[in-house]
Amino acid sequence: MAYRYGDREQYQLLPACIDDYVGVNDPVRAYDAFVDALNLKELGIDEDPDQVGNSEYDPRTMLKLFVYGYSYGSDRSSRKLERAAHHNLSFIWLLGGLKPDHKTIANFRKNNKSALEQVLKQSVRMCLRLGLIEGNILFIDGTKIRANASLKHTWNTPRCEATLKQIDKRIEAIMAESEASDGDSESLITLGKELREKESLRGKVATILEELKRENRMSINTTDRECVPTRSIHGSYSGYNGQIAVDEKHGLIASCDVVRSSVDQGLLSSQVSHAMETLGKTCSVAVADGGYSDLGDIGRIDPTVTVLLPVQRQTDGRFIYDKVSNTYQCPEGHTMILRAVNHGEKRFQYKMRDASVCKACSRFGSCTKSRDGRTIGRSFHEDISQQLQENLQKVELQRMYKKRGQKVELPFGHLRRTLSVRSFLLRGLAGAKAEMSLFASAFNIRRMVTLLGNVPSFIAAVGT
Repeated sequence: MAYRYGDREQYQLLPACIDDYVGVNDPVRAYDAFVDALNLKELGIDEDPDQVGNSEYDPRTMLKLFVYGYSYGSDRSSRKLERAAHHNLSFIWLLGGLKPDHKTIANFRKNNKSALEQVLKQSVRMCLRLGLIEGNILFIDGTKIRANASLKHTWNTPRCEATLKQIDKRIEAIMAESEASDGDSESLITLGKELREKESLRGKVATILEELKRENRMSINTTDRECVPTRSIHGSYSGYNGQIAVDEKHGLIASCDVVRSSVDQGLLSSQVSHAMETLGKTCSVAVADGGYSDLGDIGRIDPTVTVLLPVQRQTDGRFIYDKVSNTYQCPEGHTMILRAVNHGEKRFQYKMRDASVCKACSRFGSCTKSRDGRTIGRSFHEDISQQLQENLQKVELQRMYKKRGQKVELPFGHLRRTLSVRSFLLRGLAGAKAEMSLFASAFNIRRMVTLLGNVPSFIAAVGT
C-alpha cells in the first residue's frame, strides 16, 4: 500500500475572510456567543470605546480569550494563550485577528479576578432561563487543587522557633570566629557578609512568627499566603479546596467556590447558601458525602432544605431517650439522668443515679465494666443526627442519594482529565476563585451545547 506524504512547498490560500476560518458547527462559535451574551457591567468590567488615551484591547474580546482558553485546559498560561493567538485558527477567528502579547493577557487576568469569578453566575442564570437548571436538588462535593506555591515555603510556629535558634547559634559562632580571626581582613569580609545575611533572615522569620501569633494561624506560605497545607491521594502539597454544587436535572454546575481548608467538614452550610445565592432561589434537597458531617454546621442550613448525608449513630440504639424528662432508659428499664456536660466534645453525659444499679445488673461486664456504671453520651446536635438518619431510611431519598456519585463526580472528572486541572496559575484566594469559575463555566458551556443539540442551536438559545 502506498504512503501519503506532505508537501510543505505546496501553495495554499486561507480564506480571504477570517470568519470563514471555522465552520458553523465549530465549538469556538459557542464560546463566542456565550461571552457576547454576558453583561459586562454586571461582571464589573467597564466598556468605554470613547475613552481618551492610547487604545487598548476590547475587554469582551479578552474575556473570550480566557473563557475559550480555559476550555483547552493546558493552554491556560499567558504565553500559551499568546502562542495560540498567533498559530491556532480557532483563536485567530475568536480574536478577529488580534494578537495580544503575554504581558497584556496576564495583566487582564490579574486585574479582573472579581469579574472572572462572576462568569459562572451569569452562565447559571442563563441555564435557569433556558430551563436547563432547576435548582431544586443540589449535589455538593469538593476536590483539592494545588496552589502555585511550594510546600517547602510553608512556615509554622515550631519551624520558626527552631530556625531562629539555629540562626542565633550561627550568629554567635560568627562573632566568635571574628574575634579569633586576628584582624584577617579577608576573613572579616566573608564573616561580615554571612552575618548580614543571617540577621536579614532572622528578621524575616521573626516577622512570620509574629504574623502567625497575631492572626492565630497554623501556618503561612511565604509564596502564597492564603493557601493551606493539603494532603490527598496525590501526596502533600500547598493548595486550596475547590467546591461545586451540581444541579440534579442535567448535571450542570450551579455554583462553585474555593476555600482555605484541607477538609470538607464544616463547609456544607456555606456551600448550600452560596449555591442558593447564585441561583436566586432556595433549593429543596442538598446531597453530600460523609466528609461534610459536621452536625453543628448542618444545623445552620435553612430548615426547609432536606439534607441527605450519611452520619454515624451517636448513641447506642438500645438506650431510649425521653425528650420530656431529658433522661435515658437502659435495656433493663432503669433511668439514666444528666450528670455532666462536656463542652469540648459537645456532648451531654447521662448516668444512673446510683452506680450500684449497674453493678447488680445481669448485663454488668458486657454493657460496662466501670465501677461508676454505664455512661451514655448525647451530642448537642443529636436531633439533627436522628433527622439525617431518618432521611436516608426513606426509599425515594435513598434513590436520590445514590445519584450523588454520577452527578457530582462527572464534572470533577472533566476538570481533571479533559481540562487538565492540576493546579491554579494565579496566587491568592481571589485568583483561585476566578480560575475555578472559568473551569466550571467551560464545563457548563460544553454540556449546554450537547443538551441543546448543536452549536447553532446553542447560539440561537443564548442570543434570545
